[in-house]
Amino acid sequence: MAVVCGRRDDGSLSDQILAIVPSLRAFAVSLTNDPVRADDLVQDTVLRAWSHIDQFEPGTNLHAWLFTILRNLFRSEYRRFKREVEDADGYYAARLRTCPDQQAHLDFEDFRAALLKLPLEQREALLLVGAQGMSYEEAAEVCAVAVGTIKSRIHRARSMLAELLDLDAGGEIGPDSVTKAALAAAE
Repeated sequence: MAVVCGRRDDGSLSDQILAIVPSLRAFAVSLTNDPVRADDLVQDTVLRAWSHIDQFEPGTNLHAWLFTILRNLFRSEYRRFKREVEDADGYYAARLRTCPDQQAHLDFEDFRAALLKLPLEQREALLLVGAQGMSYEEAAEVCAVAVGTIKSRIHRARSMLAELLDLDAGGEIGPDSVTKAALAAAE
């Protein structure tokens, strides 16, 4: 007679669990469509059942209890794998590239400094339309001016920002040409 988790087991409980294993495996294969994953799932189910055998109420349906454990384990595993990308050989991870964030931080600080150099009316119009996403009409209403005035202020603000940030017509804020070339070469 063995003692399992403080409960005496005369062998009948372990025999009952072993008798249910083929049914558990069949159910696991139907869920996973993969015999190897199904075997792992059944093994985890039996281990979980043995480690929580004290929670099983004698006289209740052992079959249903084990199937519930298996189903819950499968759902937990499914939720976890749904968020993960399988990349056993590292191919996907090797293709991922990110620009160094130091340049982006410096670009942002330069932008903030240049933005503060704009006249208040231009900065206000640019922030309402550009950052807040308002239409020209909404920004004009907030500033109590004509729509043409808002358009003019925004045009002047953008031109002045481009000049302050030393951007030519084709320039952009972001990684410099050396960083872009290094990322392109790595691909």
